[in-house]
Amino acid sequence: MATKYDTNPLDPDFPEKAKAPVDATQTQTLPYTGAETNALPYAAPTEEQTRRFAEPDVRAYSQPYNGQFVPTQFTPAPLIAPDQSRTRKVEKIGLPENVMVALPYLPFSIGLVAGIIELLLVPRSEAKVRFHAAQGLAAHVAILIVTTILGVVDRVTDIAGIGNGIFTAVTTVMLIIFAVKAWKGKPVHIESIDDLTNWLDDKIKLK
Repeated sequence: MATKYDTNPLDPDFPEKAKAPVDATQTQTLPYTGAETNALPYAAPTEEQTRRFAEPDVRAYSQPYNGQFVPTQFTPAPLIAPDQSRTRKVEKIGLPENVMVALPYLPFSIGLVAGIIELLLVPRSEAKVRFHAAQGLAAHVAILIVTTILGVVDRVTDIAGIGNGIFTAVTTVMLIIFAVKAWKGKPVHIESIDDLTNWLDDKIKLK
């Protein structure tokens, strides 16, 4: 008799039941009705059911396998031509595009003058060149405003003069980095002067 402490999940009387003789009356054999199995009709393969390989493909499969099967009608993909958009000549200017987008970021007055000239001469169809010209000009205008304010404050305190020197050095390095990135075709986006960039691009143009 099993108790609650018995960890054996089996019926404790199972070994005794297994030793008992098998009762033959518990096994029943179903009678055979004699029904025959109907065979499915045989359908001979037709031309539509059999795939016919083209003769070139058959010859290709019959040759020794060299590790790579190339279809008969295989056409190699054309090589991708290198991107030469950066060095193309800008309309009405004649200079390469990578030079035109880098000039407005040059420090001091070079980029300032270059940005104004490009916005005056480059047509609207050259959107990329005009964007960099407007953004470079906007950067120079923003730097000029800050340095002017620091120059006025410098008359009152010497700290403004030191700050003006640091600001000029930092912005000069940043403009050179922007010019190099633009020349290499990498994106240059100065989000803080977006409004001024759009305004300059819209207002400075030939009539």
